[in-house]
Amino acid sequence: MVGFLAARRHARPGAERTGRAEQHVDADGAPDGPARAPRLVLGLGLRRGTPAADLLRTVDAALAALGLDRTALGSAATLDSKLTEPGLLAAARELGLPLTGHPAAVLAAVPGPGGSARVAAAVGTPSVAEAAALASAGPGARLLAPRTATASATAALAAPPQEDNR
Repeated sequence: MVGFLAARRHARPGAERTGRAEQHVDADGAPDGPARAPRLVLGLGLRRGTPAADLLRTVDAALAALGLDRTALGSAATLDSKLTEPGLLAAARELGLPLTGHPAAVLAAVPGPGGSARVAAAVGTPSVAEAAALASAGPGARLLAPRTATASATAALAAPPQEDNR
């Protein structure tokens, strides 16, 4: 593995019982620091090699559709195998967000809308952006809108339960 991905594994509350683990890295790829106040969680799906600029346009479109801007974001999440993508790391750095990677099995178990058989065949889960946002936002979280999709990226926004009444 790449050196900067030697990120420590954090267990979410209850992870000891389920055996699920997540990787948390900050925008520079280093292990993250203290937790931030809960804000919206950005879930991202992307094709290999997607540039940061494409991801940022997708994020901005998802936020604008809800009348929000980047200040509404508290963290970002994706599939753990995407944590080495240079465009993703650069986008997280630009947004100033810590980035969490979830294993495909965790994302596949998240109840949520739709999904794609093609994506499931490629990465092991039918939904990446929506499932990652919901998984990171925690139990009782909800998606704020359908995912925003471009040719190379998807973005979804989830609100933790305490942020549900925006």
